[in-house]
Amino acid sequence: MKTNSFFQKAPVVFSLFLLLNIFSAEVYAQIERIEPPFWWAGMETSEIEILFYGKDIAEYNVSTEEDVVINGVLKTENPNYLFITIETKNLQPQTLHFNFSKKKRVKFTQEYELKERKENSALREGFSSADVMYLLMPDRFANGNPDNDSVDGLMDKLNRSESGGRHGGDIQGIIDHLDYIKDLGATSIWSTPLLEDNDKAYSYHTYAQSDVYKIDPRYGSNEDYKRLAKEMHDRDLKLIMDYVTNHWGAEHWMIKDLPTYDWIHQFPGYANSNYRMETQYDPHASAIDTKYCVEGWFVKTMPDLNQSNPLVLNYLIQNAIWWIEFADLDGFRVDTYSYNDKAGISKWTKAIMDEYPNFNIVGEVWLHNQAQISYWQKDSEIGALQDFNSYCPSVMDFTLHDALGSMFKEAAGWGSGMQKAYGNFVNDFLYPNTNNLLVFLENHDTGRFNEIYNQDFNSYQLGLTLMATTRGIPQLYYGSEIGMRGDKGKGDGDIRQDFPGGWEGDNQNAFEKSERTKLQENFHSFTKKLLNFRKNSKAIHQGELTHYLPENNVYVYFREFENEKVMVILNNNEKEQTLDLNRFQENLGRISNGKDILSGKQLQLEEKLSIAGKKPMVIQL
Repeated sequence: MKTNSFFQKAPVVFSLFLLLNIFSAEVYAQIERIEPPFWWAGMETSEIEILFYGKDIAEYNVSTEEDVVINGVLKTENPNYLFITIETKNLQPQTLHFNFSKKKRVKFTQEYELKERKENSALREGFSSADVMYLLMPDRFANGNPDNDSVDGLMDKLNRSESGGRHGGDIQGIIDHLDYIKDLGATSIWSTPLLEDNDKAYSYHTYAQSDVYKIDPRYGSNEDYKRLAKEMHDRDLKLIMDYVTNHWGAEHWMIKDLPTYDWIHQFPGYANSNYRMETQYDPHASAIDTKYCVEGWFVKTMPDLNQSNPLVLNYLIQNAIWWIEFADLDGFRVDTYSYNDKAGISKWTKAIMDEYPNFNIVGEVWLHNQAQISYWQKDSEIGALQDFNSYCPSVMDFTLHDALGSMFKEAAGWGSGMQKAYGNFVNDFLYPNTNNLLVFLENHDTGRFNEIYNQDFNSYQLGLTLMATTRGIPQLYYGSEIGMRGDKGKGDGDIRQDFPGGWEGDNQNAFEKSERTKLQENFHSFTKKLLNFRKNSKAIHQGELTHYLPENNVYVYFREFENEKVMVILNNNEKEQTLDLNRFQENLGRISNGKDILSGKQLQLEEKLSIAGKKPMVIQL
């Protein structure tokens, strides 16, 4: 009897089993991606646009089970996309349920999580002139986890013998050396991009991203990135993400199945940028020149994103905010900032700063004229002449970088030697906030300072002292502190060499004092002394800058804040120079002594002061 009963029920059981499998198959076939993958309750950006991606997903109607307001459902010409806009303003942390229906019947349900937000997340403090930024390329800094050097599904594999290949550095390698960076005197880290880049070759720089919600597995995981931020915050260090708004990589999953034809700029297809950023503000520029600057692709493997498309712009805004909230970030450096659509990048920047009023964003504006760079800084009067405000708090001081690359080789002259430094700061009246300029000797795209100056320690001392004591936010490129060289003329790989000791089996470990050469230790100890002094000097962080016309290739300036005064002297002359201190009485006043923090010597400052050739002094008055 039991056997017969079982066989009588078997067709029903089998039918239910088959139905469940068909149901499951439909669910998994439909939802391939959800972006953002989750959100938070209590955000200023409370209206969010959720992208659902899957085969013919647009055939479904969408509703929710909770008391959620759906403000919009957008279907594009590509049926594999649905954009659902919901309002989260009055919602508590919870799991939402989206029902996908056909012919008024629910076919499947997709969960979506609203997480609880970290307390005081909106009030996070960004980087500032009190910080020193350490720029590193993760692939070339240190390999903390050799198991992720090559990853299935990602085309570019480990090849440390190739200058343009992947060398295996990763997030764990950064974590392993945080104490080294902190001890050096840096207070923040700008890492070049860590998001997935699935280019076939030269993917190590990671500026051609293939998934902007995912850390490249060859660097680690999203959780590893969050752990990096926590380990840094435990050490009072700040984490700055290198964010790319202008382009993605050709291997990005959305580029391979565009939501809309105009998600990227098309001509149709590819056309290269003319790189003439001046067309963005040139009142006489032709429309076609402006078009090819803004809409042309940076290179053929990096399709240019169309920020004038509201879908694209909103996607980029949400993605940026998602990473800040998820990883607990302290700032952005934005790649190729001035190549973006002006109106679009302004809205993107403002949305982030509205969400996080104390955050900081520095835009890469690679121009060689202070007025043109100033145009891109928040509240610029020059930008206002064209009714433009980028809302970007910080920009990069490329004119100072240009001057630093030659001034220490030059004799005194009307426009040469230390006059180049003076001449750069003369134009500070063009900037709305000079304390929020990023100042640097070099970065991952420029010639190495110590290559330009043939690893001359005296030139490094002069350059680093200027960078660390003038107005703005100093940025140090990894390896500078040990005199690392690299010839830009040999290709980018040469200016992005591996840090010695970052790989097991390296012949030398320059992270350790005991293994540094005498010259490397000279560079390192000088850098450490100067940057650690800077940490505690409010006069350097936010003090007024007063400088004096260079004489005999000697440049003198003062930084003053409240009761703290610092006098900086840069002698770019080969010979010792003696200064008549009466010339500086408006700053020295009755001060008659001070301490040179570089040599540790106490100095009498009464009438004359001598300084050795090609040397700096930083005098705490």
